[in-house]
Amino acid sequence: MRIAADLVWHGLPADWGDQLAACCKRANSTPGSPTAVFFRADDVAVPGRQFQRLMKIFTRNEVPLSLAVVPAWLTPLRWQALSRLGASRSDLWCWHQHGWRHRNHEREGKKQEFGPFRSVNALRADLDRGRRKLNAIMGAAFSPLFTPPWNRCSEITLALLLEMGYDAVSRSRGSQPPAPSGLPDHAVDVDLHTGRAPSAVIGWQRLINQLEAGLRQPRCGIMIHHQCMNDAAFCFLDTLLDTLRRQRRLQFVDMRDLPT
Repeated sequence: MRIAADLVWHGLPADWGDQLAACCKRANSTPGSPTAVFFRADDVAVPGRQFQRLMKIFTRNEVPLSLAVVPAWLTPLRWQALSRLGASRSDLWCWHQHGWRHRNHEREGKKQEFGPFRSVNALRADLDRGRRKLNAIMGAAFSPLFTPPWNRCSEITLALLLEMGYDAVSRSRGSQPPAPSGLPDHAVDVDLHTGRAPSAVIGWQRLINQLEAGLRQPRCGIMIHHQCMNDAAFCFLDTLLDTLRRQRRLQFVDMRDLPT
């Protein structure tokens, strides 16, 4: 089964813009308090052309973005380049921790870097070295929030995050095990680029359904993987941000703005 992003972004329906506008309009008609919408970009560390294009879109639309940085991939030179790309609107970016080196350690089942196969000491060491490295390189720009690679982590990892003073974790909505009391879980509802579907038509419909359902909730998180994006995906993202900006009951936030 191929990745939906590969299919969807090579096979958008001709009327995708109209469908997107209608989806957002339906969600915007839901009565009640405004929906807080946040975007999270994963696997950040390398300042390539894809990343530069992503930052330009968010800057132009004046929409905040929470950036999950892989500590082992970051160097001082890379950080200089990354921060330069966002220098004109540094208030928009929430730079935070994305695991340690984005490596799977599970011997069976789904991929996890901070999964149940690993010991408490190994988990603690990788959390600590990742946070220390990002603090050392980023300084005050670093926020003590944690996104586990593949949106999965063990119960022990969640307990360690709370013990070590992280402000929150961010995973897919409904992830198990649940986060302990005192550690907010800033869930993502919409996966723009790494979902799976057997066809572009099915992948597109799932994406639109995810988006509408997410936007009807009090909080909606939208996940991005810029390395997976082609021209169609970037065009969609730009249009999505512009469309959401026009909805009266939606408010853009980043993960620092969410309750802790």
